[in-house]
Amino acid sequence: MNTASAMLQSNPKDVGRFDRAELAACIELLTECSHACNACADACLSEESVADLTKCIRTDLDCADVCDATRGVLARHTGNDDTLTMAMLAACVTACRSCADECSRHADHHEHCRVCADVCRRCEVSCRGLADAPG
Repeated sequence: MNTASAMLQSNPKDVGRFDRAELAACIELLTECSHACNACADACLSEESVADLTKCIRTDLDCADVCDATRGVLARHTGNDDTLTMAMLAACVTACRSCADECSRHADHHEHCRVCADVCRRCEVSCRGLADAPG
């Protein structure tokens, strides 16, 4: 059992519309995506062609910030605001899609961009799945 699962299982508050396992998987993926985006931005800054990667770096950092904020909202359940939660998930879907698209443009030349694009796509799908959960 991962940490997100253990914390969700131990929280006496209902997680609302979400399946606990899907919510835990999304929280873990948000952490992974944030890490990948920050690492990709750092790696881009180390490339000789850094000037060509400015948009990629910015998109990586924006996506990492949105993933971190979304993870924080998803991890709290006391007095949960469903409207805010849905808005955060929508923002994360957009940020992950944008980052994956930008990193994909560089994936043939930079392995870190390929890895980042992959995790961003998985995170996008996970956040969309939660957002589409019946409520």
